[in-house]
Amino acid sequence: MGGSTQPGDVVRRLVRAGERRGLDVASLLRRSGIPADTLGRPGGGCVSHTQLSELTQELWILTGDELFGIGPPLPLGSFRLMMRSLIHAPDLGAALRRLAEAGEVLGAPRLRVAERPPLVVVEIDPRRLDDPDHLAAELLATVIHRMLGWVTGRRIALRELTLPWPAPAYAADYEGVFGRHPVFDADRLTLAFDHALLSAPLIRDEQQLADYLADQPNVWFTTRDYGSSTADRVRKILERGLRGHWPAPGDIAAQLAMSTQHLRRLLRAEHTSIGQIKEDLLRDAAIASLRRGDETVEELARRLGFSEASAFRRAFRRWTGRPPGAYR
Repeated sequence: MGGSTQPGDVVRRLVRAGERRGLDVASLLRRSGIPADTLGRPGGGCVSHTQLSELTQELWILTGDELFGIGPPLPLGSFRLMMRSLIHAPDLGAALRRLAEAGEVLGAPRLRVAERPPLVVVEIDPRRLDDPDHLAAELLATVIHRMLGWVTGRRIALRELTLPWPAPAYAADYEGVFGRHPVFDADRLTLAFDHALLSAPLIRDEQQLADYLADQPNVWFTTRDYGSSTADRVRKILERGLRGHWPAPGDIAAQLAMSTQHLRRLLRAEHTSIGQIKEDLLRDAAIASLRRGDETVEELARRLGFSEASAFRRAFRRWTGRPPGAYR
């Protein structure tokens, strides 16, 4: 949900949620400044974040529910209460625990946090939702991911994203929302990120929280916590190496119009390096292939540039703490 416009398919699904509750959707669209023919365009057309926020607020008001009546009622103000319950937590791990506890009290879909070093896995249980378009489940995942980045003031790069529904026609949009492409048809809805981030301190104060809450839901649709750092730009260049040729540090620096030394300084400030980013790419590509199951370990090792499968197996255990077979 980055950029200045939003794919119209989100609007289409919001409108369908209103229709299922007997709302006058033509009036909804008119009050939100969204042309009715937007929904008939290929891909649903595009709308501005302001229009999307207006439509969301209209649905909140008419349903009295922050999940638009899609599941057990989540009264207006629930998100505000959850944020106030966690804002003074000492670190991200404590904040996640408080978020899960507050959600239980308010009747939100259950949130589970599992520490599985080197990852922490956040699971959202959507089973109580009447959500055929996966709108509420997707919105919850988006809000939680972006909120975690906001309270810590840093990027929460997802290492895994699994969704328990088939790939929809708008599947390509997910990378723009979450910063990575999901695994569809999974058995659970999960977001996983580096375990070390659990100790990240929360940096927001009460005034910042008040400003953040005053700008919802617009802040949910406009916040971007990925794609703009030096590490993200390096990752984009290095991704080409997965297709057969890894660019040298000097080549990367030249493409970013800076010296190699300056590039390394910038990456050190972001607590990473070219080598670490390359390892992350190899790890993510290996996990994705093993889950698909369309390559043998030997074929995968060759494709990723390892001289032999045993070297790949050692690297994989170093990256994940587990053997490749654990991901099949």
